[in-house]
Amino acid sequence: MKFAVLVFPGSNCDLDMYHAVEDTIGQPVDYVWHTSTDLSGYDAILVPGGFSYGDYLRCGSIARFAPVMAEVRKAAEAGKFVLGVCNGFQILTEAKLLPGALIRNNSLKFRCHPVELVVENNRTAFTSAYNLGETIRIPIAHGEGNYYCDEETLKRLEANNQIVFRYRENPNGSIADIAGITNERGNVVGMMPHPERAVSQLLGSTDGERMFKSVLQTFLSQVESGAGSSARG
Repeated sequence: MKFAVLVFPGSNCDLDMYHAVEDTIGQPVDYVWHTSTDLSGYDAILVPGGFSYGDYLRCGSIARFAPVMAEVRKAAEAGKFVLGVCNGFQILTEAKLLPGALIRNNSLKFRCHPVELVVENNRTAFTSAYNLGETIRIPIAHGEGNYYCDEETLKRLEANNQIVFRYRENPNGSIADIAGITNERGNVVGMMPHPERAVSQLLGSTDGERMFKSVLQTFLSQVESGAGSSARG
């Protein structure tokens, strides 16, 4: 299984994501620059955190127009696996690959500390190794992590089981305590907490490593069944 870690001007979590793949599942992984126009050689695309294009205008609003994002959309539509973390989540919402938006924390302060998350959906490509209802510990680091959507969208997310993680104690004002969501197909996941920073006890938690193990197992299961790169139900 081959991974792409996207790199935009201003990305600063790309190294963390790259080494998380190497250290947790030992699969091939490349840095892919934002000008790339071909992701066909990759099975999973990871959109890391940071401050793409300096967060000018709005977080992720410029990165959404980078050439590589057209390829991310193609990959997602083909059923390949896409994970956006922090700024990556913001980029995926700006690109309309996931619904809703990320706005300023209700405290108007940058929050950087571990949080407890409740696993609400363990049937996505990235969460199959977790137990439903399990509490995990993953760090956050954001100033605009307050997830917002309108009432109709929230009802749809809940009805379709698209809420992947909720905060046990809401750090930013996110509606319905949402920390992460998925698309209806389950192959695109966005979240504000950083699983790539929770893959070693030296970092304070290993709860993030199962996200990488989940997607590898999903991919291998599909290869065995001849399904190719598509998400689990």
